[in-house]
Amino acid sequence: MFKGLEHTAIASPDPAKLAQWYVDHLGFAINFTYAGNYFVKAANGTMLEIIPSEGTPAPQNMKDPGIRHLAIQVDDFDGAHAELKKLGVKFLTEPYNNQGNRLVFFTDGDGNILHLIHRAKPLP
Repeated sequence: MFKGLEHTAIASPDPAKLAQWYVDHLGFAINFTYAGNYFVKAANGTMLEIIPSEGTPAPQNMKDPGIRHLAIQVDDFDGAHAELKKLGVKFLTEPYNNQGNRLVFFTDGDGNILHLIHRAKPLP
């Protein structure tokens, strides 16, 4: 009956600009738009819906309650990290290892928290 997450929504003051950030920086594709909303799709089929925001954005801290980050799976961690550095992405941490996995935290064009992850062994 329940199949899993179809997409996650992010509210943005400029949805078109943020959607393009995901295209330009992470290789997503804009696959559907309507009424100022943009769906962007990653190579593995996962999607984000970027919707128009209302109000003032709250500060983004890595351990505040609620959804805290989006994990971007990569098969070449060092290459992906170097590419994002070349594109001027703001990093919140240096790359590090955790339980055999490579990680680094960074922000998207609106300041939302993401991280690259390369797992030595896929989760069960």
